[in-house]
Amino acid sequence: MEKTKSSKISLEITSNELKPILEQGETPLFKTFLAGKWVSSKEYIDVKSPIDGSTIAKVPRLSLNEVNEALDVNYEKGRWDIRNLPGEKRLKVYHRVADLLEKTREDFVNALIMNNGKIRAAANGEVDASIERLIRADLDAKKIYGDFVPGDWSSESLETEAIVTREPLGLVLAIVPFNYPLFDTVNKIVYSTVIGNAVVVKSPSSTPLPLLMLARLFELAGLPPTSFSIITVPGRDMDEIVKDKRFQVISLTGSTETGEHVIRVGGIRQYLMELGGGDPVIVLKDATFPLTAQRIATGITSYTGQRCDSVKLIFAEPEVYETLKVQLVQEISKVKVGDPRDGATTAGPIIDEKTADEWENAIDDAKKKGANILVGGKRLGPTYIEPALIEVNKSKLRDLYLFNKEVFASVAILVKVDDANEALNLANSRRYGLDASVFGNDINRIRELIRKLEVGAVYVNDAPKHGIGYFPFGGRKDSGVGREGIGYTIEYVTAMKTIVYNYKGRNVWKYM
Repeated sequence: MEKTKSSKISLEITSNELKPILEQGETPLFKTFLAGKWVSSKEYIDVKSPIDGSTIAKVPRLSLNEVNEALDVNYEKGRWDIRNLPGEKRLKVYHRVADLLEKTREDFVNALIMNNGKIRAAANGEVDASIERLIRADLDAKKIYGDFVPGDWSSESLETEAIVTREPLGLVLAIVPFNYPLFDTVNKIVYSTVIGNAVVVKSPSSTPLPLLMLARLFELAGLPPTSFSIITVPGRDMDEIVKDKRFQVISLTGSTETGEHVIRVGGIRQYLMELGGGDPVIVLKDATFPLTAQRIATGITSYTGQRCDSVKLIFAEPEVYETLKVQLVQEISKVKVGDPRDGATTAGPIIDEKTADEWENAIDDAKKKGANILVGGKRLGPTYIEPALIEVNKSKLRDLYLFNKEVFASVAILVKVDDANEALNLANSRRYGLDASVFGNDINRIRELIRKLEVGAVYVNDAPKHGIGYFPFGGRKDSGVGREGIGYTIEYVTAMKTIVYNYKGRNVWKYM
């Protein structure tokens, strides 16, 4: 496995479209977009690269007063400006952003490599997904519909009728995670504004650069400038903003603990939250190999496990357990950890040392409780780890930190179970319920597991992957509130309004 290069980390923006948002120098100073204005600030936040911990840029650290001034505009003017822009013109804005994103692709790819530590293929993949999400906004628009309710089915409502509409709630607070800062921002802006909401995006402190660059594209594409803002505020300073009742929707992708805190602080309003996961996999005795091992290994190691839908638990029936174990070790051993700028690297760094510390401590906890490290599990540097596969006796499983908490890095537990029912009970006993996978060929057994798994999505013969949200996703239990997905999220950023028309005494209807 490869370690990091020693070459200097630097970030350079080359696209003319993006240059106005920053002052290029030894350390680039980015501006942020607040309700139509690009602003600097008195204080700045250092943006560090997980590649070597060096500072690659600075972004404004906004004060509460600066945020409130922008919110005044977003709320008083922006929520009407976006609502008054015809829907067909909103779709044209998204298509223009998609074109601009393709034109400036290399700058976005480099930002995702430097700021997120993504390998080039993964960075290109996030740009591709963002472009496709923008283009597919027309599918969201097709879910914006209402109902007609005739009044003649009740004596109380004779000679009346109603229509039930969906309309924007007004102003959405979108809280974006560090791991997919470009795509998740595109997704939240599209499903918020396509129906006519204004949106304020809270950038992740560790990976804000793709968001700020994206804001410039939305500005150039013609999204009403008063209708969106990007606020660069540390999470610990967000409570007063979360309390602001001008936000009628809070959309959050993040940890369960963050979600719980936001609900406590935010009080009564509409929430949409994709929270902690760490998904279980059940491997039945008739699973197909090597496909099963290959898909599971990808689910463990993709983006170094820094995904809510990453595979963290594998339950295998006795008939296939040894085969699965051998092949998983082979597949995970192929991963090359190193500098994401190196074309040979297939797994880059963890986002920060704190997360790598938690990963290391969780593995130590497992070893102390009798677990066997089958492959990996070594720390190669402050933010570099070897993907780990850990074998655990089922009697010890519930005692492990890795079972009870979502560790956001490449590590999975392999457990031999007596049968699928035991695997089901263990999977359902966790606090999380985001996704699960089942590998096998007996459709009757698979269908029974699908019915009983307490999760938001089940993947059959594949590892979980949310992609662009073409299929809806979201969690049960401590894994979230609501569903994200093209067309499906409209329900959570809109309000139903019933309009009743009274025609009594006007001879419109003549009932017997």
